[in-house]
Amino acid sequence: MQSSLATSDNRLKIAVQKSGRLADKSFALLERCGLTFSRSKDKLFCYGRNVPVDVLLVRDDDIPQLLVDGVCDLGIVGENVSEEQRLVRSARGDTADYTTLKKLSFGTCRLSLAIPEFQEYTGPASLEGKRIATSYPGLTNQYLKENGVSARVVHLSGSVEIAPSMGTADVITDLVSTGTTLRANHLKEAEVIMRSTAVLLQSASPLDEGLEPVLKRLLARIDGVLEAQESKYVMLHAPADRVAEIRRILPGAESPTVLKLEGNDDRVAVHAVCRETVFWEHLEELKEAGASAVLVLPVEKMLA
Repeated sequence: MQSSLATSDNRLKIAVQKSGRLADKSFALLERCGLTFSRSKDKLFCYGRNVPVDVLLVRDDDIPQLLVDGVCDLGIVGENVSEEQRLVRSARGDTADYTTLKKLSFGTCRLSLAIPEFQEYTGPASLEGKRIATSYPGLTNQYLKENGVSARVVHLSGSVEIAPSMGTADVITDLVSTGTTLRANHLKEAEVIMRSTAVLLQSASPLDEGLEPVLKRLLARIDGVLEAQESKYVMLHAPADRVAEIRRILPGAESPTVLKLEGNDDRVAVHAVCRETVFWEHLEELKEAGASAVLVLPVEKMLA
């Protein structure tokens, strides 16, 4: 992703949700990868200023189709949308010509079955003969098929949660983050059908000549951003004879850097990158092992 690449006529195109729960975080991910953009007047197209990467801002439901058509090379979308489109296309006899390159660390949600709060749920068999309202008929039908249940799926494009109170459905399947919307409509979560996060998809269409290096470097930067988000830099002082125990306590740490402390032969400074979450319990264990002056810092960037 050197500046010389930016002079190429070929440009990598990425489809990103223009508004909604993934929009800001998708764009923030690209910016943390060092990409800077100029937006068009209609704010639907972003031209990469320092790298040959452009962003199209579209509806999330349209992203899989743009990849299938080869309009875009990459797309960031919820796994729920990706799999729903894959199932819908398969039901029509079409193929989903895109692959999942990697899962991202944002946009976590779940597609859940929700029922009226006064009802009891005894398992999938209790859905037999019911009407199920959803914006995800593909995933819902797959769930019913896997559990041997015959039910009527009512496809709604929005406001799914009001279907039971309106009498148009008995239960629903819908995306859930906190459950607040369900409770406001006197519904309760009965079962999780699918857990979803944002994913990076790639079109099956071949990349334009010269774009493979651009893609490779972009993916390396994304990996670095994702790894940095999960990692912490830990610095501490410890007895020299307790370094092995300190290393065991540090979560996900590779071989730490051990430095002598000036004027103190019995204690050392230990620096380590922890690739897992550092909890308070870890700090308490470190203190019990003799550590002091423990400092935990966020990691801004990482490149393997």
